[in-house]
Amino acid sequence: MLLIILGLLLWSGAHLFKRFAPDRREAAGDGARGIFTAIIVIGIVLMTVGYRMADGAVFWGRGPALVGINNLLMLLSIYMFAASGMKTAIARKLRHPMLAGVRIWALAHLIVNGDTPSFVLFGGMLIWGLAEVIVINRAEPDWTPPPAGPARKEIMALVGTLLVYGAIAGVHTFLGYPTFG
Repeated sequence: MLLIILGLLLWSGAHLFKRFAPDRREAAGDGARGIFTAIIVIGIVLMTVGYRMADGAVFWGRGPALVGINNLLMLLSIYMFAASGMKTAIARKLRHPMLAGVRIWALAHLIVNGDTPSFVLFGGMLIWGLAEVIVINRAEPDWTPPPAGPARKEIMALVGTLLVYGAIAGVHTFLGYPTFG
């Protein structure tokens, strides 16, 4: 569990640093991007390894209904990531579609995984996603939605969502976490 927590701290710290210390982040320049990227990657590795090693109390298991809810939420989560990058219609309505995607991803995994390591990992990511939105909105209260893009971006986001979802489902199945029950 310690590795999960350490990974969450590295992930959160690296992402929130530019919000809490914008002058120091700017003074570090573009050369620091590699350092922050490395910290984030190390955080992801620690969370992944820690989660796979962790043991803890189980409060509920995977049921067919929970798996179905998880899968639908995951499709929405992945779409939010795609919408953010493609600047689709929903990205013009939501200020932080990518962070919404992280929060939906975390919630989906909390619904289907009722064990302590999941509470720590996915609950921690959910809290980070909420904190990040609050911090950004306080630092930059004004927001201008991106301009409308071509309709093909909406289609590309939907197709990309399905392809990424399929890849993620395949990786989860390969790792021993059956996606469809």
